[in-house]
Amino acid sequence: MRKLPAALTVMAMAALGTALPVSSAHAAATCSDNYSGATSGYMYAYDYAYCDGYLGRAVGNDSNWGDSGGSFQGGDTNKATSILNKGNNYEVQFFNGTGTQWSGGHICLSRNEGYASDLTNDYFTSGSRVSNAISSHRWVSAGTCSKWAV
Repeated sequence: MRKLPAALTVMAMAALGTALPVSSAHAAATCSDNYSGATSGYMYAYDYAYCDGYLGRAVGNDSNWGDSGGSFQGGDTNKATSILNKGNNYEVQFFNGTGTQWSGGHICLSRNEGYASDLTNDYFTSGSRVSNAISSHRWVSAGTCSKWAV
């Protein structure tokens, strides 16, 4: 007979636990959270908006996100929907082309901006949409940039 009240107590506690909201410790990360935890000197790219779906990070240039060299490789090309710049000295210039000619239109992310949480309304200098179209990046001075992510 004592097992019944104990079982009811356990069931009531379990039901109560599912009725209460999840604490902020269990909430999804945001670009602000990721920026706070990012390693200084790196840029980061994410598959989804709001810096979700980590693709990778880089401290140097990568002229082809789709090859087998550099920080971004293979399936990383043309996937980024949000980006983060925690660089120390330079801005990050993203391209929708590959190769060291750095062509195909660009958009930059400044260190002061820190991150672009959703690139779906951003366009390269070529007029192409940025989201799911980044193929390469390099670190540059601000004077090299003519278009900025918002």
